[in-house]
Parts: sequence; C-alpha cells; structure tokens
Amino acid sequence: MLQYSFTWKQLSAIAGVSFWNIYFKLVQGAFRAAEIVAFLKALRRHLAPRKLLIVWDRLSAHRSRMVRDYVESQNDAIELEFLPAYAPELNPVEYLWAHWKHHELANFCPQDFAELSAVARAKLRRTQRRKTLVAAFCKQAELPI
Repeated sequence: MLQYSFTWKQLSAIAGVSFWNIYFKLVQGAFRAAEIVAFLKALRRHLAPRKLLIVWDRLSAHRSRMVRDYVESQNDAIELEFLPAYAPELNPVEYLWAHWKHHELANFCPQDFAELSAVARAKLRRTQRRKTLVAAFCKQAELPI
C-alpha cells in the first residue's frame, strides 16, 4: 500500500557524465539558476584544473543570466554547448536518468521524502561505481569514448 503520495517534481537532480564518472546533486523542489551555479562551482573544485565542457539541453535555468555571468567569470575554464531542441538522445545524462528511474528506482514506493532522497542518492552512488555502465551512457549518446 502506498503510504505517501509524491511527485518527481519534489526531488530534482542535476548530473554531469564524463567518460569515467558521474557527478550529481539532488535538491528538494526545482533547480534554479543559483543551484546550477553551485553545481558548476562544485564541479570546478572537483575537476580543477581541467577545463569543463558542459553540454546542456535548453532549460531556461541553464541559459539564465546568473549562469552566464558565472561561466564568463571563469576565464574560459568552462565552455557551454547547447543541444538542439528536442534531442534527448544526444544527451548522456538522459540515459542516466532513464536507467535510474526504470532500473534503480523501479517500483520503489518511499514512505516519505527523506526516504526517497536517501535511496535515490544511494542508487546514484551505486551507478557511479559501475564504470562500464557510465561509459555506455556516452556510447548511447554517440559520444566518442
């Protein structure tokens, strides 16, 4: 019996997929520009001194003034590219989300938001350790490995 009613809109996720790892952050509610900038800052700290190529869909928060200002302040350390409209098949993160929702969290009925958040985070960490699977997300999106 389902004891708690929720929607996926209550838990939002942002992720980056490289050829060797996934990086993610979960937040309650929707991601807005401030959370996206915080995620980019965390990526920069974690992956420095490497230059970041961020390939995004056309979500308005990705194109916000706050995000653009932050990227411009990084002196070419971050390059942004946007996917064509309606092209999720080119985005390796979409394959991560599909795997997460349809395999890792399939038929999972949390009792509350805290349980949803904890289990979702644990399942993403589990996926991080599966390097072959992470590489498959890039291959599915036809990115050169």
